[in-house]
Amino acid sequence: MTRNNDPALLVLASLAEGDKHGYAMMEDIERFASIKLGPGTLYGAITRLEQSGWIAPVPSDDRRQPYTLTALGRKSLESELATLDKVLKTTLKRLLRA
Repeated sequence: MTRNNDPALLVLASLAEGDKHGYAMMEDIERFASIKLGPGTLYGAITRLEQSGWIAPVPSDDRRQPYTLTALGRKSLESELATLDKVLKTTLKRLLRA
């Protein structure tokens, strides 16, 4: 699946808020994750996510192509977040015991 700093996870997290084009995703990701994705990294992740059926292009009159989170993408994001939540809780418990 993904990792917490994986561009794919960051794109899915950005699209969980609503449809966005690439530049809007880059700005959103930098704002909420303090991670600056370069265009190549971002659009590579977008391509992989679209090929996996996790995101889909949305019709637009603008020259920029917006994307939306699909039902499969939402399910995958929820699953990944549940895994990350378990990792976080386990690690915090371990740190408190150490």
